[in-house]
Amino acid sequence: QVQLVESGGGLVQAGGSLRLSCVASGSFFSLVSMGWYRQAPGKQRELVASIASGSYTNYADSVKGRFTIPRDNARNTMYLQMNSLKPEDTAVYYCNSRMAQWPWGQGTQVTVSS
Repeated sequence: QVQLVESGGGLVQAGGSLRLSCVASGSFFSLVSMGWYRQAPGKQRELVASIASGSYTNYADSVKGRFTIPRDNARNTMYLQMNSLKPEDTAVYYCNSRMAQWPWGQGTQVTVSS
């Protein structure tokens, strides 16, 4: 069973930056397309960024140009570098495969104050 552990969230002022980390168990991490998702209060969970096993990336329009999603396959780790944060980025952030096929982790809270 794959386990996902997210970390790196916190409280930041608008315009600031945060770097989230996602560590996944399992030896097949490098073969899987991964994604970062977020869920704001009262809203559905949404995919904000994804990265294929070959490092092709894709971003939601709301974060394009501000977020990047590097991965380190040797460490079974994926990151979400978030710059120029806005209050509307406030949410719990989760990682999972691009197909969201694994059990969700606990997520990490990101709060952006105005």
